[in-house]
Amino acid sequence: MIDLVMTVCLIASPANCKEERLTYQARATSAQCMMLSSPYVAQWAGDHPKWKVTKWRCEWPQQRKNPV
Repeated sequence: MIDLVMTVCLIASPANCKEERLTYQARATSAQCMMLSSPYVAQWAGDHPKWKVTKWRCEWPQQRKNPV
């Protein structure tokens, strides 16, 4: 499994941003994930029209930052 981590900002308030994570089954490298992630990003953006995806990256779940 790999996480697609997107930074999204409200279109009406561009300074209001947050991270969204999509986890999916993949046996790919991070580079392959980035090449294959565009349809997932586009689908999320289509399903959330009030938000704009400003950037994204791929992360292995064990790379998640531990909550403080």
